[in-house]
Amino acid sequence: MKYRRIGKSGLKVSEIALGAWLTYGRSVENKLSESIIHQAIESGVNFIDIADAYAHGSAEITVGQAIKPFKRSDLVISTKLFWPMSDNVNDRGLSRKHIMESIGKSLKRIGTDYVDIYFCHRYDEETEVEETVRAMDDLVRQGKILYWGTSVWEADQIQKANDIAEKFGAYAPIVEQPQYNMLDRHIEAKIMPACQSSGMGLTVWSPLAGGVLTGKYVDGIPKGSRAETTQFVKADLTAENRAKVVKLMKLAQTHDLTLAQLALGWLLKREEISCAIIGATSLKQLEENLKAKDVELGDDLVAEINVIIDKKV
Repeated sequence: MKYRRIGKSGLKVSEIALGAWLTYGRSVENKLSESIIHQAIESGVNFIDIADAYAHGSAEITVGQAIKPFKRSDLVISTKLFWPMSDNVNDRGLSRKHIMESIGKSLKRIGTDYVDIYFCHRYDEETEVEETVRAMDDLVRQGKILYWGTSVWEADQIQKANDIAEKFGAYAPIVEQPQYNMLDRHIEAKIMPACQSSGMGLTVWSPLAGGVLTGKYVDGIPKGSRAETTQFVKADLTAENRAKVVKLMKLAQTHDLTLAQLALGWLLKREEISCAIIGATSLKQLEENLKAKDVELGDDLVAEINVIIDKKV
């Protein structure tokens, strides 16, 4: 496994990380979840990404139980806050009240004294960014979090948080967590440059477009699959994207790779990316995707890939 710094910070994470969205504490049975997490860590994955909203707290509990046999300092654990966790009007968003109360609940569920990264899971239009930045700065100084970051923020919002942190001498966000893959490259225009100028890393989610970039949906949507119940996956299943996936699958086969390995290798070719956060619902799936750590795509192959994904079909 290779490790990369997150932006200009000194924190290093495995370039392939494990995420708990839609899986642990929810669709994957706890014993299997534990086996997958253990196998990932034993294979060199040191970064596990959670959120309080994942399975309404159950993902934090499941991951917390699974990591107990391992040395805490060997791991990088992140969680997030923003989405409502109850009917309480203040149990949501990025207010100081919600931040201070949510971190305690997350630490208790995970069973740890601190998290390495605490993400603002979305931008809060109802809370001044200064309030959020100051609260996050306080949590760093209290030792409850080591770093903080943003997730699915726009470029101007990211810049504003950094400007405020600089103005008040507060700890600034070190990382943004956006969606990014071969079929969704929206961050390249503004968000990626904004992060680079602020020295922030990028820990990207859905690097396989919810499974679209594995080829499993080329012939339609299998019953019980993620695409059947997840809207953002369905949205990627356009005729144009299906045609691209077919071409990419053929290209991957000629290089003795799976489409998933090709997609992860392409993404990790970019130095701006700190890591790709994968999901895994089986040991076999985890093993196949982790093989991408050994994939090094040549410039000619990357050029072939870009012709396919840039072309309007």
